[in-house]
Amino acid sequence: MKQKGKEKTKVHKDSPGEQKRPEPKKNNSEELLAQIKDLQKEKDELFAKLQRISADYANFQKRAPKQIEDTISYEKEKTIKTFLPALDNLEHTLQNAPAVLLRKDEAAGAEDIDVLVKGIQIIYDQMLGILKSHGVEQIKALGEAFDPALHEAMTQRAEPDQEENIVLEEFQKGYKLNGRVIRPSKVIVNKLASEQAQEQGQVEQGPQEQTLDEYETTDTE
Repeated sequence: MKQKGKEKTKVHKDSPGEQKRPEPKKNNSEELLAQIKDLQKEKDELFAKLQRISADYANFQKRAPKQIEDTISYEKEKTIKTFLPALDNLEHTLQNAPAVLLRKDEAAGAEDIDVLVKGIQIIYDQMLGILKSHGVEQIKALGEAFDPALHEAMTQRAEPDQEENIVLEEFQKGYKLNGRVIRPSKVIVNKLASEQAQEQGQVEQGPQEQTLDEYETTDTE
């Protein structure tokens, strides 16, 4: 008998020993752990930065009052120094005043007094110049129209030859600092009676024109 053909066994190319094993995938837990570590590091850096900022701010709070105090002291010192020359001149004038006033020679005494007055005027002008350098200026009042924003009326007086509401006299000068009133001028204001004020207003307006009826009556006469 013919032997049946031997059954050929199929040999798979990839035998169990030759098959490639798939690479194991990275565990998700390891990825999360890495992210957590990165976030933790970022948090630590931000916290350290916040601590530095907080420390700087605390130091600033300690330094600020001292710096403000030093600045104010410096500005005071600078302002006072600007007045010292005027004070020196005033002192010299006062030292010479007794000798001037005790002079027996009338002609020489009058001349010395005039020099003394001029010296005082120079000091006064010098002080005004110092004030102006600091932004201080006098408020004009005498002969000006009364302005409640600049002037303080102490009393009223009626002078018919002067305009209504005009400052007649100045008790105390007012001052402005950088355009802002720090002390108003104390003044006397001209306040006319109602009839006088009306007459003054008519004079300022000038003579009124004649009406047609008045012209015809005048022409007829």
